[in-house]
Amino acid sequence: MPADTLASSDEIHAYLVDQLNDVLRRPGMWGGEFAIRLTLDHLLFVEGRQGAWDKEKRALERREARTATGVKGAFEAVLPADHSTSVASVYAEFAHRQGWLKLDRALSADEYATMLAAIDPWAARDRTWPDVTSAFGTPSVLFGSTNPYYGKTLGYATADRSAPMLFFHLWNGAAPGTEPSWPPSHEQPLLLAVRRGDAPFTTSFTFTPEGQRRRPAQEA
Repeated sequence: MPADTLASSDEIHAYLVDQLNDVLRRPGMWGGEFAIRLTLDHLLFVEGRQGAWDKEKRALERREARTATGVKGAFEAVLPADHSTSVASVYAEFAHRQGWLKLDRALSADEYATMLAAIDPWAARDRTWPDVTSAFGTPSVLFGSTNPYYGKTLGYATADRSAPMLFFHLWNGAAPGTEPSWPPSHEQPLLLAVRRGDAPFTTSFTFTPEGQRRRPAQEA
């Protein structure tokens, strides 16, 4: 193939950034955590920074946000749902810091501060998807389907890439690896927990009462 027919490095980079954003938003359609990792590897190769992921992986392990089975393994201990969108949210933290994550809406600094201060008392009651968006507006990123019969994760972020993202993990009754029941368990997905990005994983969650009831049983 003639060299002048190949895509330029800038075109390849832009393509991979777009693909990563699609994979993060629709992880179930692309193959989950493996597809996210593969896209990240390709993007870091194009940027000549292959070692950046090794550094991030060690940081995730220190936060206990990654186990021997990946980021999914960390969520299996705290949430009952299909974990694909939750897993994507952790990789989105890395993508945001790298400047790759395309936000649908960036919160202002004041909005972010108000939201951060309000989360704990607000999550003391059971909430649904419409409650989240009514209280905090359209998310910066929707991880998962717009269909209310499926679980999803809502991410909120500012344009300041150093400010940790905030995530709302929603569930609608499906067990891991299964399709939602029909009729669905709930008309709107239930909020199980709010998570603060970049914090130590085990202390980063604020659980709703429903989230506490649904937490997986821990082995003695």
